[in-house]
Amino acid sequence: MSLHHLFLDGQILAEEDEPVFPLSFSEADLNHVRALRLTPGEHIAVVDGATDYFECEVVSVDKDSISVRIASKLEKLIPPARFTLIQGLAKGDKVDAVVRAATEMGASAIQVAAFQRSVVRLDAKKALARQKRWQAVARSAALQSGCLEVPAVGFARDIPSLLEMVSEMDCVVVFWEEASPDQTLHEALAPAREVMEEGRMPMVGLIVGPEGGIAPAEVEALRALPQVRCASLGRHILRTETAGIVACGLASYELGCL
Repeated sequence: MSLHHLFLDGQILAEEDEPVFPLSFSEADLNHVRALRLTPGEHIAVVDGATDYFECEVVSVDKDSISVRIASKLEKLIPPARFTLIQGLAKGDKVDAVVRAATEMGASAIQVAAFQRSVVRLDAKKALARQKRWQAVARSAALQSGCLEVPAVGFARDIPSLLEMVSEMDCVVVFWEEASPDQTLHEALAPAREVMEEGRMPMVGLIVGPEGGIAPAEVEALRALPQVRCASLGRHILRTETAGIVACGLASYELGCL
């Protein structure tokens, strides 16, 4: 049976002096811990503030704290590649669903981007509030799914901001509804596989547009970067929230991250 995974923002377990010590959770994470109904003797997995990974035995539990002893230090599995999902800003709670699923599939980061055809428009105040909510969704999904890290969730307000970000990546795939079905994801990820063959971990970007898709001018601006390629998700037109989730799953499989 897999262990429940918990995250600590600041506490570093290697610095604890006593064999039994309390874990320090944020209030939001403490609510999650309470919902788990842990009992003494159970074992949990903890990723601490230094991103070290431990198996801990629960010694005592009360309403506001949990005390543990370290059972062992665990090895973190290093993925062969890291990928960032760049999801077009969409209406309602669609982005929430994409952030949740992308986290479960192992995205190292999620960037929500405003495109020309995005229906939703966010000013600076609303963008910050949404970003905080999306980050909370990612943390909750990481706790639920046993991820070893919480992906950082950002917001790109325009194409120049997006171009600046992806210019630092090794391989970027634009999933475009006008791409030929012959433009496969396997082919588009060739630069990432070349980096892996050199013994390095590639940084991969996966771009999915909003409800109205990505405008041709935006695609051309992205394709001007040498590491950017277009790919098709098949002959059917997928909803933006479906496309983002499918893109993560297929890329994870292609890169051996599953």
